[in-house]
Amino acid sequence: MKKVFAIIALMGVFTFGMTQSVSAQDEEAAAPADSAQVDSAAAPAEEAQAEEVAADDEAQVEETGFYKGVKKKFIEGDAGFMALVSVALILGLAFCIERIVYLSLSKVNTVKMIDAIEDALLNKNDLEAAKEIARETRGPIASIFYQGLLRMDEGADQVEKTVVAYGAVQASGLEKNCSWITLFIGMAPSLGFLGTVFGMVQAFDDIQKAGDISPTVVAGGMKVALLTTIFGIIVALVLQVFYNYILAEIEGLTSKMEDSTISLLDIVAKYNLKK
Repeated sequence: MKKVFAIIALMGVFTFGMTQSVSAQDEEAAAPADSAQVDSAAAPAEEAQAEEVAADDEAQVEETGFYKGVKKKFIEGDAGFMALVSVALILGLAFCIERIVYLSLSKVNTVKMIDAIEDALLNKNDLEAAKEIARETRGPIASIFYQGLLRMDEGADQVEKTVVAYGAVQASGLEKNCSWITLFIGMAPSLGFLGTVFGMVQAFDDIQKAGDISPTVVAGGMKVALLTTIFGIIVALVLQVFYNYILAEIEGLTSKMEDSTISLLDIVAKYNLKK
């Protein structure tokens, strides 16, 4: 959860910084216009020239603004395909955030939990207290421990079978919804390429209507083709970064589950020897 908040905070800082940069550029562009209005009473010709310079500066600021530039390019792309790419990004990020939150909540201090269960079983000889510790601890590792402790009276072999079977169930739960993320990673560039084909068809239609193959005729269709491809690839790259992070977290939790299972079986063996 802390990592999710950190990512959101970084995005907020980045957005605030870009907004302040654009605002500063707007103020700098407005300054020549104000000075031009002061000088207009004395020299109308100079006022017209100053207004033209200010207009050019404002146009330049508008073009250099990052978000304004992205928005402009997004609008210039075909609305249908760009909207589909945006939907793929939104849904993909929603599944990524859901997995990140779930995996963050699945992390617990396993060393502390194992020590508490070992103390309850070996030192206090209190099986019910050990079950209570596992039941009150969140996460898949605690669930595996609880299922194993429920079979303590049936022997070590039954505990091992239960732990292995339930561990597989918990491992599959960690990978839940990951297939949807991979779907949107594959869909985003595919939709972009589909928009590319659409843009090329549009360019050839414009050539056919105009009876000319000049750059101005095909520019519109070619722009749609390239923009949809660019945005599709960007969406796929963003989702791929989140997906790789999620896979790394799943691998870490799976490794901890395996190590904790071995520790539980050792505790069970020691407990049975004391009986």
